[in-house]
Amino acid sequence: MRRFLRENSLGLVFGLLFLIVLVGQAFAGHADFNQQQLSEGLPEIGLGRYLTSASFGVDVLENWQSEYLQFFLYIWFTVWLLQKGSPESKELDKPGRESDRDQKVGHFADARSPKWARASGFRLWLFSNSLGLVMGLIFLLSWLGQSITGWAAYNEEQLGDLQDPVTWATYVTEPDFWNRTLQNWQSELLAVASMAILAIYLRQRGSSQSKPVGAAHTATGVEG
Repeated sequence: MRRFLRENSLGLVFGLLFLIVLVGQAFAGHADFNQQQLSEGLPEIGLGRYLTSASFGVDVLENWQSEYLQFFLYIWFTVWLLQKGSPESKELDKPGRESDRDQKVGHFADARSPKWARASGFRLWLFSNSLGLVMGLIFLLSWLGQSITGWAAYNEEQLGDLQDPVTWATYVTEPDFWNRTLQNWQSELLAVASMAILAIYLRQRGSSQSKPVGAAHTATGVEG
């Protein structure tokens, strides 16, 4: 058990932190929602009802979709785009999809290579692009979920203000939807750019996201 925890500590810790923060968001969001209810002369609702509400759903999903957009773009862009001196970039002489030998696919697969790395045709293409495809799919699904829950929450406000509800197609053209969406996108894109550029000049000893402390600023694709 100790060996399992040590070898999987990164994923386990982040998973645990995710659950803690999600629970914290649920309680804080519930309290905030009820404060708004009271200020508008409406009754409070229970935690269970809040957790199944469109308000909670859109708050969660609008962050998820921006995170997975970040990963999707980062995975695909780093195939071709480079950043001199950054550990987040590939080496400067390796842009593109690289050779079969470098990627250990087909005849160049070794004994420990996954089975699909030895395949050909569509199966090899699918496995070769599976990370980016799955990240993109999760982004699309969470974006769709955000649009649906946001639409439901928006229509609740419309009805509360004695205004007509709108269709989903109309909602996704509304400023409310794009304000929620774009404020998250810009923050994620800024975070990626900051990490790629600051890691050229700054170090974190022992981190796989940093170059070795003594590595030159121009060293590219080198991790500590």
